[in-house]
Amino acid sequence: MNALQIIHEAVRKHVQNGDFCIDATAGRGNDTLFLSNLVGNSGHVAAFDIQPEAIASTENLLRQHEKNNFTLYCESHAKMKNYFPEETISCIMFNFGWLPKGRHDIFTKAETSLSAVEQGLHLLRSGGLMTLILYYGRENGFSERDALLEYLPTLDSNCYTVLEMPFVNRKNCPPIPILIWKEK
Repeated sequence: MNALQIIHEAVRKHVQNGDFCIDATAGRGNDTLFLSNLVGNSGHVAAFDIQPEAIASTENLLRQHEKNNFTLYCESHAKMKNYFPEETISCIMFNFGWLPKGRHDIFTKAETSLSAVEQGLHLLRSGGLMTLILYYGRENGFSERDALLEYLPTLDSNCYTVLEMPFVNRKNCPPIPILIWKEK
């Protein structure tokens, strides 16, 4: 079992046909496609990425699967609040780090990632789910991981439940899956 499988299992149990979801870090489009399948034709998925290569890759994947229930934004996830009203999103997924099979000198950063998570929490509807996978090490170091792990315990436990699931028997900076539920 890996971090992505853990996250997908939680999202699969949460997202329903007709929901509106956000893939905050589109990457190669795999989570966007995953969400698109879950929300069905009556739902919608928005995906953000700052890299045109990621947006093109995501669009190609969705078109190959004949999806039309999505909107792509070549924009920082730190600007998602400009596009959606508060408390309207069922699920937001983040994968922090760099574009798979892409340049490792372009990666998510603590400042924009913290802002995006904070915005996302306001966008989530009551009962909504946010997922984070923290990929760290290499060029982006540990600053983003540390900033997010310092921020999450400050969330009001009356409003959010946060579950961090570090792999304790894996070496070399294993990804950290995190689930955040907005209380009803």
